[in-house]
Amino acid sequence: MQANLEVLEGLVRRLDINVPMEQLEAEVQNRLKRMARNVKMDGFRPGKAPLAAVARQHGAGVRQELLGETLQSRFGEAVQAHKLKIAGYPRFEPKAGQTAAAEMTFSARFEVYPEVKIDALTAGKISRPVVSLSDADVAKTLEVLQKQRRTFEVSERAAAEGDLVKFDYQGTVDGVAFEGGKGEDFAAVIGEGRLLKDFEQSLVGLKAGASKGFDVTFPAEYAAKELAGKAAHFEVQVKEVQAPVLPAIDAEFAKALGVEDGDVDKLKAEVKSNLEREVKRRVQTKLKEQTMELLLQKSTLDLPQSLVAMETDRLLKMTEADMQSRGVQTMKLTTDMFTGQAERRVRLGLILAEIVQANKLVAQPDQIRTLIEEQAQSYEEPEQVAQWFYQNPERMQEIESLALEENVVAWVAGQAAVEDVTTTFEELMGRA
Repeated sequence: MQANLEVLEGLVRRLDINVPMEQLEAEVQNRLKRMARNVKMDGFRPGKAPLAAVARQHGAGVRQELLGETLQSRFGEAVQAHKLKIAGYPRFEPKAGQTAAAEMTFSARFEVYPEVKIDALTAGKISRPVVSLSDADVAKTLEVLQKQRRTFEVSERAAAEGDLVKFDYQGTVDGVAFEGGKGEDFAAVIGEGRLLKDFEQSLVGLKAGASKGFDVTFPAEYAAKELAGKAAHFEVQVKEVQAPVLPAIDAEFAKALGVEDGDVDKLKAEVKSNLEREVKRRVQTKLKEQTMELLLQKSTLDLPQSLVAMETDRLLKMTEADMQSRGVQTMKLTTDMFTGQAERRVRLGLILAEIVQANKLVAQPDQIRTLIEEQAQSYEEPEQVAQWFYQNPERMQEIESLALEENVVAWVAGQAAVEDVTTTFEELMGRA
């Protein structure tokens, strides 16, 4: 078998593969004969159709199928012979100007994986947040849990931040009412952001029975385009003010949060344990983000466009499926919207693969076990969740990928300059 390799532009290569057509045609006839033993055709009993009739109906399909199989087989042999690493899939085309002959030549056009060059990382800098959880952090988290389980009761005082206010409203733009600008018995909690900030703040200080007029300017990026950037006047009539009532942090509160015996100290210990897991996850995420940026800056490689196209298509389909599952209808998605993200993901994937291979990094069993346990702890029945991971090959592959990423981050941290930065829990969570 001949398979001449030609180097084209960049990562593109071409292999010319010769296919003996007589041999192919003989195999076509053999397959048609085997098919004729069982094939069902109108006017004939099963397996009794003449070979000529079977050939007329199925010959072209069988020939195309066998040609595809032959090209894939010979292409695979040629790839091994030339020791090529193929990126994506080859595209086969018959060479131009050929006439019927005992042998035909097909060109397989494809891309190979690039050489990845990674400069020295010693000059790179990475900041590692160092967080010491305090009792105050636990108390703030408990307060958030209290607010999630709050109730409201009618109050005679003026509305303040955090109160639930029920009101009627009427809005106009240039003196003209607009769609959605009128409502009755509308209820909103001041400070939750359900309404425009200026609208919410205008409710502060009003008691039940009070009325007020005020102006609000819609943001330039407001969803309703006909109102974006415009000034509106609103008249509101407050019907009721309800003040929040937080549940006490007691045995009943602890039981509601899954502590069966109602022990408040156990609840606090569990909250702190959850915060520690979240701190570890956030720190690892920040290290990973900085690591990936550093690797992108220090690496040089050509991108296989076939891989970019495949990743772009995957991202598009994944986004369409997600939107469909959530019932979201929006503008038609195009591949151009995902090209940049796809290029970044492919580039990083190739860089990480090079580091893993060059440094013989592997996902250790204890790493995988720890990652599974950490993820399982977020659920009510962690043992069952962990078992589900072990029984699901796709999930196990994801966990192994996470472990390898951790190993790459650790490897880069061993090369670059890592600075520990004292950080509060609020700063780490982006709330400071």
